[in-house]
Amino acid sequence: MNPFKSLACCALLAASLAAPAVADANALDPEREDVRAFIERVHAEHGLERESLRGILALARIQQPIIEAISRPAERVKPWHEYRAIFLTEERIAAGAEFWLEHRERIERVARESGVPAQMLVGIIGVETYYGRIIGRYRVLDALATLAFEYPPRSEFFARELAQFLLLVREQGLEIETPVGSYAGAMGLPQFIPSSYRAYAVDGDEDGRVDLWSSKEDILASVANYFRSHDWRPGEPVAAPAVAGPADLAALSHRGLSTNTTVGELWSAGIGLAGPAPADPGATAGLFGLEYEDGTRYWAGFHNFYVITRYNRSLMYALAVHQLGEAVRARVEAHAG
Repeated sequence: MNPFKSLACCALLAASLAAPAVADANALDPEREDVRAFIERVHAEHGLERESLRGILALARIQQPIIEAISRPAERVKPWHEYRAIFLTEERIAAGAEFWLEHRERIERVARESGVPAQMLVGIIGVETYYGRIIGRYRVLDALATLAFEYPPRSEFFARELAQFLLLVREQGLEIETPVGSYAGAMGLPQFIPSSYRAYAVDGDEDGRVDLWSSKEDILASVANYFRSHDWRPGEPVAAPAVAGPADLAALSHRGLSTNTTVGELWSAGIGLAGPAPADPGATAGLFGLEYEDGTRYWAGFHNFYVITRYNRSLMYALAVHQLGEAVRARVEAHAG
């Protein structure tokens, strides 16, 4: 039985039998012009049946808090020292060490096989969902429908993700109303959006399906596969604090999500790096400033740092992942010692 088709048919039947006297004001109207256009597009591109799509979209509820949340993400409204304080806490570091020790064999095997270090795997899961403690509270269907049809700045992007979610439901045999996630429709412990789930999630435990909520094998292997697919370079450093020299750090820095200089050029400008850095002066780097409580401090991010920004397009996010992972690694090593 096709769970996608059967669920939609059941939804249509239930709606017709119930015939509530008062309509749900938050329900998405599948007869809206933009919704009908979406249905036609998904039918043409992916072959999903129109009636099934109508039935499924009729289950979606528009959630105003989702629009409010996406309009003020922490990466945009908080300075670095406040953003960092969300993730680099004693409680989260301790939880990360507990997670690492509990799943040590899996974590270290995936790291060894993929070349993506254990601290990166643990850092991602820690920042994204606090090791599974905070996986989101919105139905994915509601989140994606709300943003696809009620958030014009990114409606095209989220309409594509909604289509990807519908395909994911069909492929993985999920119940359309069951998956919950972030306000942006990200799912599971690693918070993959639907297109990333379909493209990069892997069946680590080889049970025939990909479960990013419960299967630690799938979760870890999928995070590693994401980074490997985005050109993670095993053994290379991530980032280092920049030590001021005679150069104007502000003039050399930028806020872009790509490198803008090289290690050699930083050295030539008299800028030191207080941490692991590539030995090759031709290695690419990006210099950027972040707001601490006592003013702006500068960091150099290397190739792998900018790979992290492919997961979330934020310099602060990438540094938080790196620092949390390193803090957890140090805690695990201290425990072993």
